[in-house]
Amino acid sequence: MPQALPFQTAKQLAAAIRKKKIGCLELLDLYLKRVDAYNPELNAIIAMDVEGARKRAKAADKAVKAGRKLGPLHGVPMTIKESFDVAGYPTTWGDPAFKDAVVAENSLVAQRMIDAGVTLFGKTNIPLNLADWQSYNEVYGSTNNPWDLSRTPGGSSGGSGAALAAGLTGIEAGSDIGASIRNPAHYCGVWGHKPTWGVVCPKGHALAGAVAYGDIGVVGPLARGAEDLEIALGVMAGPDAIDGRGWKLTLPRSKKERLRDFKVAVMLSDPNAEVDQSVQSALQELADFLAKKKAKVSLTARPKIDTAELNDVYVRMLRAATSGRMSDEVWRTALRDAAALPDDDRSYFAQMQRGNALSHRTWLQLNEKRHRMRLAWDTFFEDWDLMLCPVAVGPAFPHDQKGLRHLRTITVNNKQVPVVDQIFWAGYAGITLLPATAAPIGLSKDGLPIGVQIIGRQYGDYETIGFARLLEKEYRSFEPPPAYR
Repeated sequence: MPQALPFQTAKQLAAAIRKKKIGCLELLDLYLKRVDAYNPELNAIIAMDVEGARKRAKAADKAVKAGRKLGPLHGVPMTIKESFDVAGYPTTWGDPAFKDAVVAENSLVAQRMIDAGVTLFGKTNIPLNLADWQSYNEVYGSTNNPWDLSRTPGGSSGGSGAALAAGLTGIEAGSDIGASIRNPAHYCGVWGHKPTWGVVCPKGHALAGAVAYGDIGVVGPLARGAEDLEIALGVMAGPDAIDGRGWKLTLPRSKKERLRDFKVAVMLSDPNAEVDQSVQSALQELADFLAKKKAKVSLTARPKIDTAELNDVYVRMLRAATSGRMSDEVWRTALRDAAALPDDDRSYFAQMQRGNALSHRTWLQLNEKRHRMRLAWDTFFEDWDLMLCPVAVGPAFPHDQKGLRHLRTITVNNKQVPVVDQIFWAGYAGITLLPATAAPIGLSKDGLPIGVQIIGRQYGDYETIGFARLLEKEYRSFEPPPAYR
């Protein structure tokens, strides 16, 4: 049965506009009406330019009427993660120090989506410094999960996931260094794609006008369907003007048209981050379905990588990648902690502080290990097309904003475990720069979304998305949260 209009994919919305079944302004106003009705309890969209958006929608209607050539997303209402620069809006990353820092230019991703025809009308919420699987900050407050308001929508692109799931926007863009696209997709029951590192230029996704592009982190799309991810990636991807003088991007297209064409490995859990049985069961059910569809499925095939070493390298390089924005005082504390910690302390706090205090020499040594693991993955992909694994250790957890993040716990298999344990599943693809698509595959017994992480070979972005598209068609399509239908 076709989805109600607010829950249709961006591709479907754009087609309706091209066929003149609905006008651009009419569609925008439909979403704005839903924002008025539902956003107060969700707090997913935290800033809007309604007057400017309606003006742009009217211009978009004139382009349709005049028979002009239209972009692939012409007239589709869009919101974007707060951390992207959009002219006329502040970019705060949740930090009160930047709440009045209005920017003058669009980020490259925002501009490319606008050029593709979207009607950008607002920004969505994030955690402070994009550093949590919850989305709350002093500037904009807390965002709730539309499946259960008492729970997190994920982070750091939590507002993006919540807005899409609740039918408040047509398409979204987020960023991901620690599952910040994949995690909200999993918690909110939508699709998200973490591109191969370097495929989408992050220009304008920075705080206080920073221009250097960081390690590990990427920017990419979130949507209510896999085909939207493919369209948006095609719009976003490619070098900026300077790099474009010397190189161009040509991502290979997947030639596989059926699930039976795929050879997939499935990973249900790992000693570094035990996965709740609700997620393991959903993944096992998916594996069984794929086997019935004649796909080649293995529960044991793995790249020749020590996952404990991978996790160690990831956590330290992750913290090193984000350490540049630490204050001198906080950085000096990290130096003291790292020097005082016993060598055999492998707790998250210990590895975090070692990463925050990392010397360049040690970074180079870790980078060598990282690239050896990247090559091990590539060898693995000579025999297997994809690795299917969890996005996180469980479904969305209840809000918990007390104390330091690394001291908080969540319930996994009836045990309290550190919430930061699940960073492993972010790094499994992230540290080695690989593409990973998150797609919904079921609901927990509590009615919360569960997703799968689809990892592919480097630059195999369209293959992971293509597999997600087949799952959407044959296994599970988008389901709106009951309270927002």
